[in-house]
Amino acid sequence: MSISVPLRSRAVITAIGTYVPDRVLSNADLEKIVDTSDEWIVRVTGMRERRIAAEDEYTSDLIFAAVRDMVRRYSVDLADVDYILVATSTPDTFFPSMAARVQAEFGIARCGSADIQAACAGLTAAVQLANGLLLSGAFRKILVVGADALSKATDYADRTTCVLFGDGAGALLLEAAGEDEGSLIAVYAETDGTGGKHLYRSSLSGRIGDEPIKTNGMIVQNGREVYRWATSRVADAIQAFIKASGLTADQIDWFVPHSANIRIIEHLCEKTGIPMDRTLTSLEYYGNTSAASILLALDEGVKKGKVGPGQTVLLHGYGGGLMQAGIIVKWTLPAYSPSSS
Repeated sequence: MSISVPLRSRAVITAIGTYVPDRVLSNADLEKIVDTSDEWIVRVTGMRERRIAAEDEYTSDLIFAAVRDMVRRYSVDLADVDYILVATSTPDTFFPSMAARVQAEFGIARCGSADIQAACAGLTAAVQLANGLLLSGAFRKILVVGADALSKATDYADRTTCVLFGDGAGALLLEAAGEDEGSLIAVYAETDGTGGKHLYRSSLSGRIGDEPIKTNGMIVQNGREVYRWATSRVADAIQAFIKASGLTADQIDWFVPHSANIRIIEHLCEKTGIPMDRTLTSLEYYGNTSAASILLALDEGVKKGKVGPGQTVLLHGYGGGLMQAGIIVKWTLPAYSPSSS
């Protein structure tokens, strides 16, 4: 467990953008594919639809569209970005990295780049790393992206997982502020690698530790075990994180957890004391989009005028690893204006 309070920060969020594909996969569509029902899916997961990438549309395409949305809405210049971090579990290629693809797509002259593989905790983990890079003084402007095309790694014959996943991307621009003038208030990180066998996507090896695993490259999940971990250890961790930050649940204006399952989120809210009406999710119409889910929910709150300057926002990712990473942010972006986009 790692809790840093008070946190030294030089990271200020100066822009946000998101993208989801056009194709909609509804619960009714899934009823035609596997033995399931709209009633069961909504009751168990809270999901009604997901967005699915086109056959020739990949994670890089989702990323490029989200970054363009950010640039269009906030009129930011990417020319002086000096580092790119992309959180994804579904890269088009393992190398070149998706971050390198972003550099090429937008013609950013000189910058470092790296992909972060932290599954559903990827976005918050990437922001934590970006803050460290900004604190070093070596970098001043970092593009952070969370994106996944999970439909490319979903087994649509597996009724326990195929109802869950969708595709999407989100982007944040973080810039250096003065010493200790950043927006990040606190961070949290924790890993339990012994639970990795409960949620994985295979690559070269057919084992995790001593456990044999499937090697078809599709997502495999032991939903019961992941649910147990999320409603126990993750719930306890968020509660401890808020307390260690010196805040109370009442002082959290918005809670934005990874959108894995509405029942998990309800439990997290009950345990932490943050009500559902101050919780932002993206799962109802986008499904579980892994590294993109937090930004999709957060940006929806920004667009609807819910999230505004001065508010305290808790972002918490959790998933494959088993890993979790949280950040508490003092929001600084001005209220969203459609006329400016």
